[in-house]
Amino acid sequence: MTIKSDQRHLYLQVIDHLKADIEKGIYKENEKLPSEFELSKTLGVSRATLREALRLLEEENIIVRRHGVGTFVNPKPIFTSGIEQLSSISSMIEDAGMQPGTVYLNSTELLPNDEDLKRFQCDAGDPIITIERVRTADDNPVVYCIDQVPSNYLPKDFLKRRNLSIFQALEESGDIHVAYAVTYIDPIGYHGHVSPILECGRETALLLLKQFHYDEQERLVLYSKNYFRADKFSFHVIRKRV
Repeated sequence: MTIKSDQRHLYLQVIDHLKADIEKGIYKENEKLPSEFELSKTLGVSRATLREALRLLEEENIIVRRHGVGTFVNPKPIFTSGIEQLSSISSMIEDAGMQPGTVYLNSTELLPNDEDLKRFQCDAGDPIITIERVRTADDNPVVYCIDQVPSNYLPKDFLKRRNLSIFQALEESGDIHVAYAVTYIDPIGYHGHVSPILECGRETALLLLKQFHYDEQERLVLYSKNYFRADKFSFHVIRKRV
């Protein structure tokens, strides 16, 4: 069906048309779209108009263009969340109507290296606990987590109590309350270590959230690196005019 002219720019009509086709299932998740020549002919628009529409659809993460291969429909994220408020990965999974789970990969307690000393402002003799986990949704791996905490902030038997969340453990004594976090988001491609753990192919991107959690005394009490499958998660920020 060709695009019918109205008051809007043609590329906007193309965008709406392709979004509708994806929503109807005419083009399914991970499916390759027809070539630019075929699409432009079908829609009755120039290839320049089509390319502008595809460029904007890629910016919206609705499609992905792979050089020399073609254009594909991105899977719609299952989990969406604002990052203005601190919320757990488990709650995000539960909000999507799925069962959260945890697979523990490794836990270590070692003396801090130079980077740890600078990050946590701790003493050279204060051990740092590092926990590696995979968070699952209905038993499917969706997030790879690395968390680092100074050992003296946690209960002495923390490593034996794997069902205890890190936030709960930090606040158990009543001396620490996580007040806020500073978050950095980096999109990354295939990761030789993480992607296989999350069962991602080379075409699946990851979102790395580096989070620095501070307590009410401005102490860094938890440093986290969370690798999210970009085809499963999307994040947004509400920005207010000042």
